[in-house]
Amino acid sequence: MIGPGTGIAPFRGFLHERAASGATGPNWLFFGDQHAASDFIYREELEAMQASGVLTRLDLAFSRDQVEKVYVQTRMREQGAELYSWLEQGGYLYVCGDATRMAKDVEHALHEIVQAHRGCSEAEADEYIAALKREKRYVRDVY
Repeated sequence: MIGPGTGIAPFRGFLHERAASGATGPNWLFFGDQHAASDFIYREELEAMQASGVLTRLDLAFSRDQVEKVYVQTRMREQGAELYSWLEQGGYLYVCGDATRMAKDVEHALHEIVQAHRGCSEAEADEYIAALKREKRYVRDVY
């Protein structure tokens, strides 16, 4: 799940449903915003979900808390091998949030990750991602 800023909303619902139903299986959230101190919405809730095991993994990106900007796509690239492994094991990738920049940057990062960790050409990475979309394993709700 990749949901920076208010893009977190549907993923909160998803995580609450998993908790209520006792769902198992790993899940991973990439979340970020500008400043952790003021923009880490639902911090306590997300940390509690992670501590209880409802949320398997939480990677954070706060773009303005250091000199070099760090975005969710930065964290994706840093964890590219594992992210690709999750996809290869049948994982689903959901993106929610800003369509203008974030969604495009996330998709570009995904292409780079597939190319690097699949060891394939740009065209082959395009086809891999197109297949994820056809299989409804890569879904974007962007606005």
